Amino acid sequence: MWGPGDIGTWGPWDVGSWGHWDVGDIGAWGYWNVGTWGHWDVGTLGCGGVGTLGRGDIGKVPASSILASAPSDRNLDAWRDLGCRTTHCNLEVLQESTLVFLATKPHILPGVLQEIRPAVGPQHLIVSLAAGVSLQKLQRLLPAGTKVLRLMPNLPCVVQAGAMVFARGEGASDEDAALLQNLLSSCGLCEEVPESYINTHTGLSGSGVAYVYLFAEALAEGAVKMGMPGGLASRIAAQTLLGAAKMLLESGEHPAKLRGDVCTPGGTTIHGLHQLEKGALRATVMNAVEAATQRARDVGED
Repeated sequence: MWGPGDIGTWGPWDVGSWGHWDVGDIGAWGYWNVGTWGHWDVGTLGCGGVGTLGRGDIGKVPASSILASAPSDRNLDAWRDLGCRTTHCNLEVLQESTLVFLATKPHILPGVLQEIRPAVGPQHLIVSLAAGVSLQKLQRLLPAGTKVLRLMPNLPCVVQAGAMVFARGEGASDEDAALLQNLLSSCGLCEEVPESYINTHTGLSGSGVAYVYLFAEALAEGAVKMGMPGGLASRIAAQTLLGAAKMLLESGEHPAKLRGDVCTPGGTTIHGLHQLEKGALRATVMNAVEAATQRARDVGED
């Protein structure tokens, strides 16, 4: 399940008018696309588990410009296979990087911040992906005045169709926020929000991806029950979800309006929707978002 703290993939890194940036990606970053904006040095720290998801799509940044750091060689092998540089030294990432992503597990992050704190300077822009770790806590653990932002992606960033939100700390400027948003925009929707929305985003979108997979599985299994081959049913279910999402985004209509447009009096769709309502689908999904959001909050309090 793709839940709090899971990491995605990042798209074209557009430095715009900010000049040369050395990038340290502490976590799992894939789609490094510098376009026409010059050379980037990329670092990663914390390459295990979900951190492997985005590595296959490095884009236009040469693999030799990517520095991956992790405590064990096991987590670095895939990066080496891509031609990336590797290290076991977290401080090396700070020494070679200006934009630094923190995507360690939440319970590990305080120790990592204690280790790198002496190397963090005013030139660094720190972006944390640790679920539940507040900006207030990050600012307390980092040197005073550090430019820090908190970011939460979701799994479809891997295919440049993600949903990301971020909030900035006291030291981060409008330009810092614009830089981050530009860097991530090609991976999908990227919005700046109040920090209080980040845990809700985890429940809605980070974990919500798994809810959609479950619904797609149920759609396909229903078709299999009625005699359709499983592979065909899965493909049609996926395309149905993709098409519905595209119509929702492009039309700007409320979901209820589009749902009503599909229904005809006495037709197949209204009969199917009746069964979903009898099964309390709406309330169950709302409860799932609430439960995942609360868990994200709890993680931050552990």
